[in-house]
Parts: sequence; structure tokens; C-alpha cells
Amino acid sequence: MTVIDIPGSKSVTARALFLAAAADGATTLLRPLRSDDTEGFAEGLKNLGYTVEQEADRWRVQGRPAGPATEADVYCRDGATTARFLPTLVAAAASGTYRFDASAQMRRRPLAPLTRALTALGVDLCHGGAEGHHPLTVRAAGIEGGELTLDAGESSQYLTALLMLGPLTAKGLRIEVTELVSAPYVEITLAMMRDFGVEVEREGNTFTVPPGGYRATSYAVEPDASTASYFFAAAALTGREVTVPGLGTGALQGDLRFVDVLRDMGAEVVVGPDATTVRSTGRLRGITVNMRDISDTMPTLAAIAPYADGPVVIEDVANTRVKECDRLEACAGNLRAMGITVHTGPDRIEIHPGTPKPTEIATHGDHRIVMSFAVAGLRTPGLTYDDPGCVRKTFPRFHEAFADFAHGLQGR
Repeated sequence: MTVIDIPGSKSVTARALFLAAAADGATTLLRPLRSDDTEGFAEGLKNLGYTVEQEADRWRVQGRPAGPATEADVYCRDGATTARFLPTLVAAAASGTYRFDASAQMRRRPLAPLTRALTALGVDLCHGGAEGHHPLTVRAAGIEGGELTLDAGESSQYLTALLMLGPLTAKGLRIEVTELVSAPYVEITLAMMRDFGVEVEREGNTFTVPPGGYRATSYAVEPDASTASYFFAAAALTGREVTVPGLGTGALQGDLRFVDVLRDMGAEVVVGPDATTVRSTGRLRGITVNMRDISDTMPTLAAIAPYADGPVVIEDVANTRVKECDRLEACAGNLRAMGITVHTGPDRIEIHPGTPKPTEIATHGDHRIVMSFAVAGLRTPGLTYDDPGCVRKTFPRFHEAFADFAHGLQGR
């Protein structure tokens, strides 16, 4: 059995940074993820005037009453959480003018449902280019609160940003959600808000967030379940066994449910209190699966699908088309280049069994495309990448860690 330590969750780290900045007092984050996305988020907080002290395995964030400067420029890099959460934070927590911009990749990604909601709450927003995209200027003067109707069918991050905003408003928020994707990420948000002292009431898809602010705390960041999916898939694909400590029955992240997909394909899975183990049974079955709620792991499944004994059909993943790239088409294009028969629709991909051949993977600058096809490379040696370095977004040492992991598998 191979035991692998996974870096901290990107999703949890980003939320923890927002909540720490919004809380009264100083918060210590234990084992936060250090990557381009999270470093960019921390840098954005510093540019806004917050104090963020970063050590190797702990970050200290000074929240309110010390608050943002009255004017700042923030570059969000490639980070969607940075680009969506920080403008939302200052809209309620600050008073002044704040200019946000992002990479060309992030400028292409949508913001419109969030910016429309903020505008409805009275926030003065100005787009520097296409409406609903960065660059964006926020002229902040606090938010009274009130009622909103939100379409979060494109990204759950819109709802998360507004939920975390709620306690910073004068009267709180009542949010009615008409469409929601990646619902487990919202559960992460609600659980973390509770840990910072705020209880959100939920009735179906209506969320009521009270005013009053957050309480500073010490918060441990759990390992990243999306990143763990590559190692779980590798074990299932190569006839081996892997255990990831720190992700068990109490894990916040819905992406741990990827192991249920592997179980349905034939792997043995044990989810214990403090760790999860995946053990290969020597075969992978074809499967039809809805991955709407765990869509960040769609590329992981797509990359191992050709090695199954029947077609793999992944459904209800239209939102993957507006991630760092169009992940559905990126997976399809790379699999076809490997000689695999693939069919796609607006929200689905069908992958047939085959014998993949080595090729250069077109990464589209997307970390998850690189890491997913690294798993396929365990069975198809010779795969290369046109931009292997884009893994810095979430796992800067991925190639070294995965090479060590693969070597350990071969040695057993």
C-alpha cells in the first residue's frame, strides 16, 4: 500500500482567507495550500490593506476592525476564487475605490451573475471591458442587505461569494437560488461559515444569512480532494492500492465522492474516519455517471476511461466548459489525439475503450488537464505536455510528487 500526503484544499484555503479577513481579530490557518491561486489571493488581501503573515505551514490573517485601504489595485492572476471573492469582500467590508484585473484566461471566465447580484444590492460597479468580466472597478460604501434571486447554474462560486458576504451587510441577505451546480461546494461554505461563528438557515434553495460578522479562530485546512482524485485513479488504473490520510467520513469536500465512481467501476474503496483507501481489483468497468456535483474530477475520469472494458459516459457537466478552459472539449481533443473514439454533446462526453498512443497533450493552460492525463501516462508512457508548468495553479510540485508516487507503485 502507498500512502500519499496531499496538499491543502484550494477551495477551503480560499474560503478561509475570505472569512479570516472578514472576522473580528486574528485568524491562524493551519496547513493552507501554497500555490499560485492561493498566493494570489493572499497577495490580493495584502494589496487591499489586510495583514497576512505567511509561514511554511501556517498563515495568520488580521481581520476587522483593521480593514482595507481606501484605494487599491488587485491583480487576480488566474484565480477564479480570487477574482470573484475579493470584489465581493470589499463591496461590504470597505469604503473606497478598488480596481481588479486578471490574466487573459481569467478575463474570459464569466462574472455576470455575481456582478448583477452586487449591483442589485446597490454596489457601484464599473466594467473596464466586456460586461460581466474583468477588469472591474468597485466603488464600495457598504451594503444594506436584502433579498436576491440568483442563477448559480454556471458556478457555485457566485452563491458562495454572496453567502460569505451576508454577515457583513447591515441587515443580512435572503438568497433564492433558481439553478445550482456543484452543490457540495456550497456545503463547504456553509460548514466553514459555521466554524467562523455564522449559522445560515436553508430551506430548499433559499438561504437566509444573518448580519453580525464573523469570529476569528484557528482553522485547519484539509487535503485537497480534487487533487487526491489523481492518486486514487492511478491506483485503480495500475492494479495498486493507495491511502490518502486526512480525507475521511468527516471531510468537507464533495469531490471525495469521486471514489464512489471508482467503486462503481470495480475498485475497492474504504472511507474511514481519517483516511480513504482505493484498491484495484484488476479491472475497470464502463459506466454512465452524472458528475454535475463533482465536475472538477470529470477530467480525471475522462483520462482513465479508455482503459475501461466498456464505454464511459459522463453526463451533466456543461459547467466544465467555462472553467480554466473548455474542459469537456479539451479532454475530447486529447483523447482523439491518443487514438480514442470520443463523442461529445453540450453537457456530456462518451469515451470508448481503446489502446491509447502517446502524444503531446494540449493543456490549454489548465492544471487539471495536465494532472488528469498524467494518470493516463502510467499506462501510456511517452505522453508530454505543451505547458506542464500550469500545475503551479494548485500543486506546484505535482510532477515531482507524482513521479515519486509512480516510482513507488512500480517498486511494489
